[in-house]
Amino acid sequence: MSCYFRYITEVLNDAGIQITNQNKKDIDKAIHKIVEVEYKNCSETWKKVKEILKGKDLAKKAKFVEKLRQEYLKLA
Repeated sequence: MSCYFRYITEVLNDAGIQITNQNKKDIDKAIHKIVEVEYKNCSETWKKVKEILKGKDLAKKAKFVEKLRQEYLKLA
C-alpha cells in the first residue's frame, strides 16, 4: 500500500491532506478510485498518477488535486 506516497507529497499538500498512519489507507483508496484502478494495485495506480503529474496539462493536475481532496473528505 502507498508505495508512491513519497513521490506525491506536494500533491497531498496542495490538496490539504497530511499523511498519518491513521489516514494512509483512506488516502490510498481515494487515489485508486480517482484513477479507476482496483484497490491495492499499487504499480498500475502509480503509473496513472505519474502520467497525470508529469504531463504538461496544469488543468488536469489541478483537477486531480481537487478530486483527491473531495474523495478523501468522503472517506475520512
